[in-house]
Amino acid sequence: MLLFQIIFWISLLSLLHTYLLYPLLLKILALGKKNNQNIFGKNELPAVSILVPAYNEEQVITEKIESIINSDYAHDKIEILIGSDASTDKTNELVDSLNKKYGNVHLVNFPSRSGKIKIINHLKSLAKHDILILTDANVMFNRNTIFELVKHFSNPEIALVDSNMINTGLQKKGISKAENTYIRGEAGIKNDEGKIFGMMMGPFGGCYAVRKNFYSTIPENILVMDDFYINMKVLEHGGKSISETKAEVYEKIPDDWKVEFKRKVRIDAGNFQNLKAFFHLLFRFNTLSFCFLSHKVLRWLGPLFMIALYITNFLILIRITNMHEVRIEKYFIFFSLQNLLPVFFIFDLLLSSLKIYFPVARLVTHFLSANLALLIGFFKFLGGVKSSVWQPTKR
Repeated sequence: MLLFQIIFWISLLSLLHTYLLYPLLLKILALGKKNNQNIFGKNELPAVSILVPAYNEEQVITEKIESIINSDYAHDKIEILIGSDASTDKTNELVDSLNKKYGNVHLVNFPSRSGKIKIINHLKSLAKHDILILTDANVMFNRNTIFELVKHFSNPEIALVDSNMINTGLQKKGISKAENTYIRGEAGIKNDEGKIFGMMMGPFGGCYAVRKNFYSTIPENILVMDDFYINMKVLEHGGKSISETKAEVYEKIPDDWKVEFKRKVRIDAGNFQNLKAFFHLLFRFNTLSFCFLSHKVLRWLGPLFMIALYITNFLILIRITNMHEVRIEKYFIFFSLQNLLPVFFIFDLLLSSLKIYFPVARLVTHFLSANLALLIGFFKFLGGVKSSVWQPTKR
């Protein structure tokens, strides 16, 4: 009985901490704090190398490059390196055409599929400048994006700056609105971590800037979460990592839950790879350990806590009932709340079939599917990840 209660309370407090208490603590600590104020003026800006891995991106590559070229940033301070991962469509042809037009767009063609990690590592070795911007082909810039990212590097302590991803193409019928709600919440937590500690827990992988001397070569078996690996290496080596809300970039969120779920499973397998790689940081017992545990590790282990919570709650109720004890109220309440989640899920499915979309039910469905993806990703990680070669999300 005592063991069940210990597991129950550890699981419950872990979930409450990562989803409620930690974000609330950050909000309180961030009151009145501002991000790094030691910034470059527009006449002091350094040159940048922009690295773009691409595989069959003919639908977006022209718009992507032109969104960079049209930035309010000196043309002669921008180097664009496009790493084409053996693209079989018109990606290479379009990049060559844009280089003839603008002169600073360089195609690096990989004759066989190599994977995003290998491409990024190689492009970094070719980059001429000390500030790197790593960005995906389908993530578009506005005129101020590059300046807002780079301005912080006037402060020598800043080693990585994240962008603010704005989701486009939101629809009621799919999962895009629920996903956008989750992303906005994550962006707020990361912004607070940066303002308070200079320890943002992972950038939005679609676009972020990093000092070249803080870029650590990524192991080629890391599955998609290369951005988190780079960020944690920055923090491990003493650099600061922040986000800049004014550095807006734009990406269309997939609305097909099957496509998004498959993507999340791959991401979550990569999350557990990163947990293995940086597990030792948890035992430094410092601010980095606290942020890593609170924001990431407990959340990644969330599905296991949820399973343990449900099983122990059920066993405690049976034991208390059999013992005719009266201390049943709190356990009964928790058990009832847990059973409400699948009820909301079924409710959402029924409403969706009638083309009715209830926001709370949508969020519950998103929460449950995200944790299911984490659980599957965990078992995929245990089975071993052998390749980082990726297929872009269907546009």
